[in-house]
Amino acid sequence: MTGFAILGLVLKTILRRAVTFGVLGATLAVAVTAGSLSWVRSSAAGHIYGVGTVPVAPVALVLGAQVDPGGQPSAFLEARLETARQLWVAGKVSAILVSGDHADWDYDEPGAMMVWLVSHGVPVSRVVLDHAGFDTYDSCSRARRIFGVRRAVVVTQNFHLERAVALCRALGVDADGVGDDTVRANRRLWLRGEIREQLAAVKAAGDVLSRRDPVFLGRRETGVRDALG
Repeated sequence: MTGFAILGLVLKTILRRAVTFGVLGATLAVAVTAGSLSWVRSSAAGHIYGVGTVPVAPVALVLGAQVDPGGQPSAFLEARLETARQLWVAGKVSAILVSGDHADWDYDEPGAMMVWLVSHGVPVSRVVLDHAGFDTYDSCSRARRIFGVRRAVVVTQNFHLERAVALCRALGVDADGVGDDTVRANRRLWLRGEIREQLAAVKAAGDVLSRRDPVFLGRRETGVRDALG
């Protein structure tokens, strides 16, 4: 057998094995994604409501989203805040915990969220800020471990709601969820969010299995207890 023939045989063997491992890897990825999505949906089942039907809870946990230059909440974040305001007006919650990214001094999601709520009639004494809610897992974990929240209504967009409820419940918060659907008209961003949830479900399952600490844990805070009086 010539050198070229041997080289061809080796390359065919490598290619055949690569295809086999590729198929196995793709099958595993599909299975992991499907299993993660199934866990998210089963965990959230029976815990998704509208503003008018959600059971009363002490606290609304509003998850952060983009803040535009000048401190103006993006359309997605403003819709979440409006939902939280409606929950407070309806007497469904007594305090609102706003959790978002404040890693940089000049970018402050929870601060912008508080300003919006107070300017729309929610007493400042009822708004509590979590400056280290860097993702959904961190927000849910810190709500329980740092702020002592045991029961809450989670507020976010509908495409994100099941994962948020599933995470909070897995981390010790008896959570129901109320979602916003008003910004669905922004089809491009809404579709991006729906697609992102497929991979985010896998990350959520991995985070719960690992029981990792939030990026920043810190000391216990009494803000929610104080807001509830």
